[in-house]
Amino acid sequence: MKLSIIVIMISLFSLGLFAQTGGDNTYEFLNLPAGSRLAALGGNNVSHYDNDVNFVLNNPALLRGEMHNRMAINYINYLSDINFGYVSYAYDLKNIGTFAGGIQYINYGTFLHSDETGEILGEFTPSEYSFNISYAKIILPKLHYGVNLKTIYSSFFSYFSSGLAIDAGLAYIDTANLFSTGLVVKNLGIQLKPYTPGNQEPLPLDVQIGITKKLRHAPFRFSVTAMDLLNWNLSYTSAFSNTYQLDEGNDGNFFNKMGDIGDEFIRHFILGVEIVPHPNFYIALGYNYRRRTELAITTMPKLVGMSVGFGLHLSKFNISYGLASYHLAGSSNHFTLGINLDAFYKSTNL
Repeated sequence: MKLSIIVIMISLFSLGLFAQTGGDNTYEFLNLPAGSRLAALGGNNVSHYDNDVNFVLNNPALLRGEMHNRMAINYINYLSDINFGYVSYAYDLKNIGTFAGGIQYINYGTFLHSDETGEILGEFTPSEYSFNISYAKIILPKLHYGVNLKTIYSSFFSYFSSGLAIDAGLAYIDTANLFSTGLVVKNLGIQLKPYTPGNQEPLPLDVQIGITKKLRHAPFRFSVTAMDLLNWNLSYTSAFSNTYQLDEGNDGNFFNKMGDIGDEFIRHFILGVEIVPHPNFYIALGYNYRRRTELAITTMPKLVGMSVGFGLHLSKFNISYGLASYHLAGSSNHFTLGINLDAFYKSTNL
């Protein structure tokens, strides 16, 4: 039953879509992990069924009535002087559906403005914003659908751009069996105003699917997320190229080809695991193979591609932290404050 649902979801959402090559798109900040839990799980997750409002930005179908009156505030200290964040709030309307609103932003730091002779004329701060409205509703007892509408604004000194995008997602959530799966089409939209007239740029369109499963008799929750499903070839060079030598005079092309195929396949997946010894506490670990192969230094890979984090759930607040290693030269720090506004009001029986 679960496998059938996954196959149907992939078929419905893959029809009529075309691949985009990484690095050729605008508004790439839309793909940054907004929450500390997402960062700790490897950078992306479209199937997690906990009541974390941050997951709505990755898959709007994960927005549920249980998130009513919850708010999330995120701050991310990224590489160098780059900072970004995300603020969101969810509200449920009975018999209508669940809504959420959010603001996603990124600040690239301060740059010097100089002329062609090198004379300093001032400073400027490039930044980008996305204002999001989300809606989700239950189709069947365990099947949810959701939509994100994103208005985008980008400013790079004298260059300005705006765009419009939507995410459409499905989620199958079986809490009794501790299982969920999600599928989302992300960033389907257009650039309303290009940076330069006549130079229309594509958005980072993608199809993503994921599975999350918690063990019933052990404190572990596993997630697997597949990304870039519209584009098979993600590598610049394969880590397996010219690696295998069978013997002198035989270059081992068969093994190279098999290694290349495996390398390409794994680049599409992110692995995440949570240790949940108590419902109010978790430790998260993630592994992003593509990030590691592209950014790690061969002689000193260290923990590039790995991520870790933890979260503490209190009655009124949730506090979480995530650390993601991108390169030997730097990592990103993610901080999240979740607020349960309902907990501030005492119910009164009339």
